[in-house]
Amino acid sequence: MDIPLAERMRPRALINYYGQSHLVGPKGGLTKMIKNGVFPSIILWGPPGTGKTTLAQLIALEKERPFYQISAINAGVKEIREIIKKAENSGGLFTGKSPILFIDEIHRFSKSQQDSLLNAVEKGIITLIGATTENPSFEIINALLSRCQVYVLNPLAKSDLEKILKQALKEDVQLKKMALKIIETEALIELSGGDARKLLSLLELVIQSHSKNSFELTNELVFKTVQKKTILFDKNGDFHYDVVSAFIKSIRGSDPNATVYWLARMIDSGEDVKFIARRMLILASEDVGIANPTALVLANSTFQAVSSVGYPEARILLSECAIYLATSPKSNTAYKAINEASEKIKVTGNLQVPLHLRNAPTELMNELGYGEGYKYSHDFQNQFTTQEYLPDEITGTKLYEPGKNKKEDSIRDFLKLRWKNKYNY
Repeated sequence: MDIPLAERMRPRALINYYGQSHLVGPKGGLTKMIKNGVFPSIILWGPPGTGKTTLAQLIALEKERPFYQISAINAGVKEIREIIKKAENSGGLFTGKSPILFIDEIHRFSKSQQDSLLNAVEKGIITLIGATTENPSFEIINALLSRCQVYVLNPLAKSDLEKILKQALKEDVQLKKMALKIIETEALIELSGGDARKLLSLLELVIQSHSKNSFELTNELVFKTVQKKTILFDKNGDFHYDVVSAFIKSIRGSDPNATVYWLARMIDSGEDVKFIARRMLILASEDVGIANPTALVLANSTFQAVSSVGYPEARILLSECAIYLATSPKSNTAYKAINEASEKIKVTGNLQVPLHLRNAPTELMNELGYGEGYKYSHDFQNQFTTQEYLPDEITGTKLYEPGKNKKEDSIRDFLKLRWKNKYNY
C-alpha cells in the first residue's frame, strides 16, 4: 500500500517540526514544560493540518512516555477503559512517566465519553492530549476542560509551508526519482490554506495526474488539476470559508434556493453538522432577529436535534431550518443595538448605577439610599410608569432603533406610546 506523501513527510523529531513557534520555539510554552519535566494534560485547538497529531507524537518521544492514540470517530468508552487499565498496570503513576493518551477530534466525544476520562486525568494515571478543530469552550465539558491546559495552533505561515514543500522535494525518496521542475508555488500555498497536510496532498494530486515523470509545476497547472479532480469545497481551507460565506449571505438575502444549494455543498463535503447548525443559530439573532423571534427558537431546537440525530437524517432538519431562516423577514437591529451600547461604554466608561435601581439587601445600603424612589412597574396601569433607567450622564440615549418590518413596526408603536418623545421613536 502506498503511503501518502503527507504521512511520509511527518516529522520524527521536534527539530524538524515547522510552525507553532509560540508553542515549541525556543521560548514556547510547551518547550519550557518539556525541559522542566512537568507536563499536564492539554488540549490542542487549531485548524486541520497545523500539526496537532504530529506534535502529540513528538511530545511523547521527547518525554519518553508510552503513547496511545485513538480517534473519537471510531472509539468509545470501552477503548478508553482498556487504555486506562493498561496505564494503571504499567506503574507510570509511581515513576512520574504516566502514559500519554492522544484523542484526535475529541470534540466528537459525547459528555459520557468525556466523563470517563475525568478520574484517570485527575489522578495522573494518564496524561491526556486532546486535539480539536472546534472551540473547546463549546465542545469539551467543563470538568475535563478545567483539568487541562488549552493551547492554540495557528494556520501555518507561507514561510513554513515553503520550507515543508522544499523539504519534501529534497528528502522524499519517490519525489527525488522525478524530474520535477518547480516554476511557481503560489497556487499550492494559496490553496493549502495554512494546512501542511493539504499542501502535500495537492502536490501529490498534481503529480499523480500526469503520466510523465518530467514536467514543470506552475500555478496554472495546479489550478487546472484541482478544479478537474476535486469539488471546489474543502472544509479545511479557503474554499470552506467561501462556501460558508455564500450560505450565510444567501440566507441573509432571502434566497431559499441558493441557501439549499450551498447547504448541500457543505453536507456533501462532510462538514460537521453542529458547525452548520451553530452558524444558523448565530444568524437567527444577527440577521433575522426581532423581525421574527421564533427563528432563534427554531435554530436552537435544530442545533439540539442534529446533535442527537447526526447524518444522514440531520440534513433534513438543517434544510428545514435554513429555508425557514431564508424566508423570514430580516432585522439586524439587536446586533446593531449591542454594538452601539458597547461603543457608548468605551466613550463614557463605567457610569454609576442610579441609586433607585440599586439592590439593597442590607440595612446599611438602605440607609445609603439604595433602591429609594424605585417604582415597581406592576403597581401601575399597563405595568408601566416613566422613570429613569440610564445613568444621568447619558439619559435619553437611543441605542435600539426598530427596523422596518411588521413585528418591529408594532414595537415602535409600543415604545412611542410608553416613552412619548424621550427616545424619539
